[in-house]
Amino acid sequence: MKSERAFPALAITKKGRNFLEQGHVWVYDTELFPGQEETLENGALVDVTENGRYLGTGLYSRHSKIRVRILSDNPNDRFDEAFWERRIRYAWNFRKNVMMPADLQACRIIFGEADRFPGLTVDRFGEILVTQILSYGLEIRKDMIYSLLLKVLREDGQKILGIYERNDVAIRAHEGLLQNKGWVLNPLDNSASCPIITENGIRYYVDIENGQKTGFFLDQKYNRLAISRLAAGKHVLDCFTHTGSFALNAAKGDAASVTALDISPAALDMARKNAALNHMENKIQFEVADVFDYLTEKERAGGKPFDLIILDPPAFTKSRKTVGSAFKGYKDINFRAMKLLPRGGYLATCSCSHFMENSLFEKMLTNAARDAAVSLREIEVRKQSCDHPILWGVPETSYLKFYIFQVV
Repeated sequence: MKSERAFPALAITKKGRNFLEQGHVWVYDTELFPGQEETLENGALVDVTENGRYLGTGLYSRHSKIRVRILSDNPNDRFDEAFWERRIRYAWNFRKNVMMPADLQACRIIFGEADRFPGLTVDRFGEILVTQILSYGLEIRKDMIYSLLLKVLREDGQKILGIYERNDVAIRAHEGLLQNKGWVLNPLDNSASCPIITENGIRYYVDIENGQKTGFFLDQKYNRLAISRLAAGKHVLDCFTHTGSFALNAAKGDAASVTALDISPAALDMARKNAALNHMENKIQFEVADVFDYLTEKERAGGKPFDLIILDPPAFTKSRKTVGSAFKGYKDINFRAMKLLPRGGYLATCSCSHFMENSLFEKMLTNAARDAAVSLREIEVRKQSCDHPILWGVPETSYLKFYIFQVV
């Protein structure tokens, strides 16, 4: 560590140091020694030390349990515009290297901690960027970051018309931030709030203003493609279809029939619009239904009406405290799906909660198969698409689990 530093230092415990040395990038309030924060400015850059040893520099957040989000462990880094521009270029070049060129038109450009932009999400939907900020330190630097985003992308020949913020999430309160949404930097009219993207050769409307998260779930991109390859000639049930993405991929893969369920009429309205956009409105039957009730009723009715069932539920747990009840929910729908499938049928099942760890999810599937008196032959185990990279040491970046089985 240099003898002179430009930033105030925060001393942390040995436990906190071990956490960072394992690869994580957060320092919790419980790992700070008391009496150090009185004069610190919220959002400021701070050095983190343990017994005088430099561990990294990060953004201080006064109101959050995550007090410091580490940006770099290089004591020579200068956190000026050039630093942030390098980070943006690194993130964009990563996507260009790991994805097909066509996929860059609809992808996640920045994935928070995995790209060393703590609390920042940037999704691209054609000529629009949609952002979400969940950390105070980046909130107060966003104008600079947004300007650099536009600079880097436009210099690479990418046409970007504007940026839309989706900061309408309650979790911002943990950072002392208010909720808001709307156009920034280059305001566009309402006609731009529902762009059309193409993914796997299928076109979608993206409701960036009112859709879930940033308007579209990009993380299942290649998992949907896997379903398309498997669906030919099969009778497919897509549970929790949301805006119809798995159903549309199954239909494109020449499924014999596709039934798509969701409890939200608004979501199904968008799914129907997407089907019509792709001239598939006659290939998919959309039903407003509670998936748990639907599977139960079909099981009681007898018969094996589906060859492939897709379970893509919302996160059943968003904290460690509710993992037990989530386990029961996942087991229930998977058990009922297994009972509904014939021998030789296929099950695609997933969880988007990082709290439902792989080992626990697999235990749930084992228990469900045992109770359903079936065996599972594994075909594929997948995760989120590569534009949502997993940073080892930061388990929160690894959240999506996607399994495809044959029931035997």
